[in-house]
Amino acid sequence: MTLLWKGRGYTMEKWSDEAPDVVQNLREIQHKISEACIASGRRPEEVTLLGVTKTVPPNRINAAISAGLQNIGENRVQEFLSKKEKISLENVKVHMIGHLQTNKVSRVITDVDLIESVDSLHLADAINKQSIKKNNITNVLVEVNIGREKAKSGIMEEKLDELLCKMGEMKGLRVLGLMTVPPILNTESEKRAVFSHMYKLFIDIRSKNIDNILMNVLSMGMSSDYIEAIKEGATIVRIGSALFGKRG
Repeated sequence: MTLLWKGRGYTMEKWSDEAPDVVQNLREIQHKISEACIASGRRPEEVTLLGVTKTVPPNRINAAISAGLQNIGENRVQEFLSKKEKISLENVKVHMIGHLQTNKVSRVITDVDLIESVDSLHLADAINKQSIKKNNITNVLVEVNIGREKAKSGIMEEKLDELLCKMGEMKGLRVLGLMTVPPILNTESEKRAVFSHMYKLFIDIRSKNIDNILMNVLSMGMSSDYIEAIKEGATIVRIGSALFGKRG
C-alpha cells in the first residue's frame, strides 16, 4: 500500500516512491559529514546540512524533507515564492543564499529564517528598515569575497570590520556570522587553505566582541568541497547537486 503524507494542503507520496535517489544521496552526505566531523575532532551536530534547492522541483525537495532534511536554501526570491506553497515547510528552516536585491527585501524577510548573503551596507540598511517596519528582527550572515573574485558577490575582508560595526547598531537585524563562496580549486590542500583563512577571519571577528555581532555561524563549503570546509570549521555546508542531482 502506498502511504500518503499530508503537508500544506496537499498530499505527497511517501519519499521512497517519489525520489529514492534523493533519499540515498541524503544518507550518504549525512554519513560523510559525520566522518569529516569525527576526523577533525568535532561533533556531527555542530554542522548543519543546507539543501540548496535552486531549480529543484517541489516533489524532490519534499522527498528530502520527509527523509530528514531540516534546512533548505534558495537563491532567488521569485523562485522561492513560486514554490513555497508546494513545499512542506513545517519544522523546516529556509535560508536565502543568493544575491538579494534591495527592492525584493520586503517580499522575503518574513518568509525566511536566515539571509546568508548580506554583502553591503546598502542591503543591510534595506533589511533593517523593512524589518523594523514589519516589527521583525532578521537573522543575517555577512558574505565575504574570500577569493577576491570580481565576478562574485561579497565584501572584501579589509572592509568587513567597518560594515559589521555599522550593522551592529541596526535594531532590525541580528548578525549571526559569516558566509563565503570560495574560488573553484582542484586540490584538497588548496581548498583547505582558503577555508582555513576564512575560519581565522571568523575567529578574529568573534574575539573583537562587536555589539550585536554574535559570530556563531560560518557558512562555507558546497557539493565539491564540503568535506574540506567541515575540517576547517564550517558550521553550515550548502549542498545542491550532490543531494538533488545536477541541474538541467
